[in-house]
Amino acid sequence: MAGHSKFANIKHKKEKNDAAKGKIFTKIGREIAVAVKAGGPDPNNNSALKDVIAKAKANNMPNDTIERSIKKAAGDVNAVDYEAVTYEGYGPNGTAIIVNALTDNKNRTAANVRNAFTKGNGNVGTQGCVSFQFDKKGQIIIDKEEYNGTADDLMLLVLDAGAEDFIEEEDSFEILTEPEAFSAVRECLENANIPMAQAEVTMIPQTWVELTDEQDLKNMQKILDLLDEDDDVQEVYHNWDE
Repeated sequence: MAGHSKFANIKHKKEKNDAAKGKIFTKIGREIAVAVKAGGPDPNNNSALKDVIAKAKANNMPNDTIERSIKKAAGDVNAVDYEAVTYEGYGPNGTAIIVNALTDNKNRTAANVRNAFTKGNGNVGTQGCVSFQFDKKGQIIIDKEEYNGTADDLMLLVLDAGAEDFIEEEDSFEILTEPEAFSAVRECLENANIPMAQAEVTMIPQTWVELTDEQDLKNMQKILDLLDEDDDVQEVYHNWDE
């Protein structure tokens, strides 16, 4: 795992998103709406909502925006009913791609996702065709510049809270958990006032694919850009070693 926390990429994405924060906040707002509808507006009694709030904070979503999203979701009986859908497929040179979406129109979303793959010379496969190449894990990234303690103290703290792995990178710490232990570890860090650059349950590739052909690189980037532009798409996971 060492060398693959992708923290530089996370920072790059955050900087890029500064110009499009509204889009990120809209996507997280949709996740909040789904969590509230499923488990109610009180995060103390709704662990899914609590985890989405943590993700929102890691993306610098203001507290009042989070609260407004929760109140809106709790009070709007006519709110759009979003359905979670997942697509799996292949990009250039056999790269594996997983797309998670929340949609009110599965036909539209399926067509858009298929279009993104096709334009990048990839193809959508059947359910389960690539997900076996990933492990579902809680992943928390801490920027070393934002953390004042020692690596040993942090490692002991998170392992005691239930983390399964602690990796020190050049500019960050990566903490991995089983999905079931993610909330407890995240809350432990929150209670210790340790800022998190990323905190979410994610899909981590077991192996990485390197792309060297210029056309492959362009095609892969095209797929990811088109998926990123789609409002229904919440998360994209892949094993391209960028």
